[in-house]
Amino acid sequence: MNLPPRMAVAIATLFALTLSGAMGFVALEGLSAWEALYLSIVTISTVGYGDVVPVTLSGRLFAMALISLGVGAALYLVTVIAQEVLEGRLQAFFQRSSMMREIQKHSGHVIVCGYGRFGRVVANELREAGQPVVVIEEDADRESELVACGADYIIASAADDDALCAAGIERAEAIVIGTSNDATSVFITLSARELNPKLRIHARGETDQAIRRLKRAGADYVNSPYQTGGVRTATSILRPSVVDFLDLSTPHSQTEIDLEEIHVDPQSELGGSTVAQVEARYVQLRVIALKRGQQLIELVPGASREVCPGDHLVVIGEREELMALANLALPKDA
Repeated sequence: MNLPPRMAVAIATLFALTLSGAMGFVALEGLSAWEALYLSIVTISTVGYGDVVPVTLSGRLFAMALISLGVGAALYLVTVIAQEVLEGRLQAFFQRSSMMREIQKHSGHVIVCGYGRFGRVVANELREAGQPVVVIEEDADRESELVACGADYIIASAADDDALCAAGIERAEAIVIGTSNDATSVFITLSARELNPKLRIHARGETDQAIRRLKRAGADYVNSPYQTGGVRTATSILRPSVVDFLDLSTPHSQTEIDLEEIHVDPQSELGGSTVAQVEARYVQLRVIALKRGQQLIELVPGASREVCPGDHLVVIGEREELMALANLALPKDA
């Protein structure tokens, strides 16, 4: 836990004076280490019990100097604490310390690097879906936005390995690199892959060259907001019905219809069922894709296709039935 800089300086100064006082009394008064430390503390605090006192002239002169310096240091410390409390910085400091302890408890979370326009959308969508998120943002001016959205965050550069480790990258499920600088994005991708080889890396690329380099650096998914937005706009002109369907199937865009990816747990009772049996159980639901292991994704699997443990199903339908199917895909004792 890192204290505010001025408070750390004040505490260190007071500690150094106490230790120096003890060493001085040992040398000038011939006291034991414990007696000298005790005399140094009661001298700086101006308590002066009188049970242990300097008896030599040099010792008394030293005590006078120690009182002057010690009282000044103590007064400075009290002033710093008061100022931190009045300005709210001390409360913010303890809140950040508490948040860091919470971050250390996260597992299976998503790290979002950069809280700009791209990162903000990603972080908010993930949090609305109930996914734990830790944001790493270099710009301290955006801290108020992070506090307002309620996300756990770290003010640091995501290019720093210490920041990635503080965000729990070794326990994270995925990382989203949303920085606008391509070189920085490539560097973060390399660092993230080194720190967690199993991590799913989603990166933002601004140019075709950056997209190629990000993939070579180890990114699993690379997205170009400009390219995606341009294609979406062109599609809305050429094939508007397709875009209407995509808007309908976007998670959380409608009140009743949603699109979900459901993982079939090895201990789930869903394993062994056919696609027809799944759709018969939930009449307002359709399985539109199936992904098994490293095989290519299978679009619109046949009715007789068996659902095996470990499969990933892409399903569209009413949200209540999707939630029921998701619960059925969990372990039987969950």
